[in-house]
Amino acid sequence: MSGDDTGDAKAAARAIDALRRGWAIEVEGVGVLAVETADAARLAAFDPEGQAGVLISAGRAATLKLVNQLAAADPEEPVLVERAPWLDLAGAVALADPALDLATPLKGPFRTVAAPAGLAAALRLARIAGLLPAFFVGGTGATEARVTAADLDAQVDPARLVLATRARLPVDGAEQAEIVAFRAPDSTDEHVALLIGQPNGAPPLVRLHSECLTGDVLGSLKCDCGPQLQAAIAAIAHEGWGILLYLRQEGRGIGLVNKLRAYRLQDQGFDTVDANVRLGFAVDARDFGVAARMLRLLDQERVRLLTNNPAKVAGLAAAGVEVVERVPHVLPPNPHNERYLATKRDRTGHQF
Repeated sequence: MSGDDTGDAKAAARAIDALRRGWAIEVEGVGVLAVETADAARLAAFDPEGQAGVLISAGRAATLKLVNQLAAADPEEPVLVERAPWLDLAGAVALADPALDLATPLKGPFRTVAAPAGLAAALRLARIAGLLPAFFVGGTGATEARVTAADLDAQVDPARLVLATRARLPVDGAEQAEIVAFRAPDSTDEHVALLIGQPNGAPPLVRLHSECLTGDVLGSLKCDCGPQLQAAIAAIAHEGWGILLYLRQEGRGIGLVNKLRAYRLQDQGFDTVDANVRLGFAVDARDFGVAARMLRLLDQERVRLLTNNPAKVAGLAAAGVEVVERVPHVLPPNPHNERYLATKRDRTGHQF
């Protein structure tokens, strides 16, 4: 663990690995055990006295009506549910997983109290690890790793991204293309750029495309990601010069498994915004500073951005890349994604 404000990315990587294995760790000096990967034996070892409370996000607590939460409040802020005799492992799972809201009525009553200082980092760590943001907190058992908020900052710092390799890659719709891979130490995320055509002195047409396994690979009709990807390649090829950045930020930054959990909530009638909040995440957890770093490593600091999302324009600008023009990227809806597109327009500020 880092002893100063610079952080230690290796500590964050160790903590992520430990959480996924179901091991207890320390976050900002407080012992925590992820609810999703815990079992009865690990919970007993972590919390032999049965006193550990359950940490969830403010958004999730508001969904469960455990706190009075303003709609504008940060859903990722922590709320601690005090331990009670009826709050066992199964009860904690029910608090954590919104898929169980209809099938598992909460026992209660539950009392929420102020969470220990710094435990917002635990919720953030869960998102990076692709887990539900819920923890048993305050156990006295042994922990396997220690991490701080500064360590998490170091682990996701875009400045650590480096260009790893590049090669020619003819693709459907753009035979004159080159693929460039980027990665950072102590991170499993590997982002790529597809350079199409040849630089001509003008700002390139750039598309930031967040990874979508269901749309890009499986052809899901629930979103517009697959068609957007193919249309972006065609548009850049038509321009003669541009870059597609393929960002490993599945599910707007919450990961594949949590995105599929959000899909399950959508099947119950919630839109994409409400589904993310019910899970305990921010509406959009992506960091477009990663894209800006990739562009700078490619010596491109002025771009024309192919997007309907003003947040991408603002994210690049904040990271020092000038967007000289926003180029709309509008495709026709289908019966399965009409509500999804309407939600992007009405609730997340997309401009079509």
